[in-house]
Amino acid sequence: MNAPLSAVGSEPRRRRPLRRAQLSDEVAGHLRTAIMSGTLRPGTFIRLDETAAQLGVSITPVREALLKLRGEGMVQLEPHRGHVVLPLTRQDIEDIFWLQSTIARELAATATERITERDIAELERINDLLATAVTGGDAEAIASLEFSFHRVFNQASGRIKLAWFLLNAARYMPAQLYAADPLWGESTVDNHRRLIAALRDRDAVTVIEHTVWQFTDAARRLTDTLDRTGIFGS
Repeated sequence: MNAPLSAVGSEPRRRRPLRRAQLSDEVAGHLRTAIMSGTLRPGTFIRLDETAAQLGVSITPVREALLKLRGEGMVQLEPHRGHVVLPLTRQDIEDIFWLQSTIARELAATATERITERDIAELERINDLLATAVTGGDAEAIASLEFSFHRVFNQASGRIKLAWFLLNAARYMPAQLYAADPLWGESTVDNHRRLIAALRDRDAVTVIEHTVWQFTDAARRLTDTLDRTGIFGS
């Protein structure tokens, strides 16, 4: 999820052919994650040709991705110079995670009422796999399983449109940064177990508490990580 890939010590992965819109979304996702994780620092210019070469794509999807990020306030076009990464503030982090937790709270309350025993069993199965991945340090599997867990949980609410808004807000979470942190992994697995137990008891208050915790904890970890890099003062 990080980009440019070389900026985080990874080689471009082979991928199946994608439609241009999918490619531009993928490139935007890489760049967004790199900005949110501090890999691309404020004031850094993102070069079209260099980024395209690093990601193994043409210049067109990179240009389209930067247009998306301009609309999100993450980069700015400077005439005759190119796109530059804009400052990321503590308030930005607070706002992003406040929005996610606010939506997630609503989904959690409804999911507690509507979730089936089959869905709960699936959450438990995914969390067991997540625990194994955390023990093995498999960051790619951790990120994928964490996404799957919340997809099942959010869809159980039946509020698909609201879940879609949360999915889009979650684009700003640098999943690989969390997945690479074993302490985050252990805490997340434990929190999931408590959430599953609360779902079985149909205890909406506790389900909401554990749901919101995931976002407050993620916001704190990201802020602390960025603070250590000095990015808020750059």
